[in-house]
Amino acid sequence: MREHPLRLMIVDDHPVVRDGLRGMFAGVPDMVVVAEAGDGRQALALARRDAPDVVLMDLRMPELDGLATTERLRAEHPEIRVIVLTTYDTDADVSRALAAGVSGYLLKDAPREALHAAVRTVAAGGRVLAPSITSQLVRRLTPERGAAPSRRELEVLRLIGQGATNKEVARALLISETTVKTHLKHVFAKLGVDNRAAAVVTAMERRLL
Repeated sequence: MREHPLRLMIVDDHPVVRDGLRGMFAGVPDMVVVAEAGDGRQALALARRDAPDVVLMDLRMPELDGLATTERLRAEHPEIRVIVLTTYDTDADVSRALAAGVSGYLLKDAPREALHAAVRTVAAGGRVLAPSITSQLVRRLTPERGAAPSRRELEVLRLIGQGATNKEVARALLISETTVKTHLKHVFAKLGVDNRAAAVVTAMERRLL
């Protein structure tokens, strides 16, 4: 258990939002809001003065937006954890935020308890994503069963159907064996099969080869 409460800073250009967030942490014994900023430049100055443990960061702000602020904040104070708290959940926003070094990405409709839990998690070194964002990432990274194999995947499968080994396929297509295996894994998932022979047969039945 921590000896001192977690020190929080709220960064948002809307005073009403800052007021609401401050209220969500009022009375929480292991957390205290030590600073509030209305833009990125003010946030950087307050971080130097008030040394927060966790920053709740809005994305869209004047002067210096949330991602640029996060990058500078993490460069100057790598020990500070940042949770993006926004209404935007596009793949581009999430990817840029993760690249900037955030430890969490939540939407502004997150329940009070979820926000408290997220702060504790990132302060302990963990990461937190909103459930809807986690689902987006899983869908993006997991091949959809029934989807058509890509042209490159079919090139790999065509060579496999001709009797080529993974190594031979890799040499023919100028790719690594690991990439060949990844293409095959995706083909299996898309065709709903679990081996090379079945993939070739199924692809031929569907006139993909």
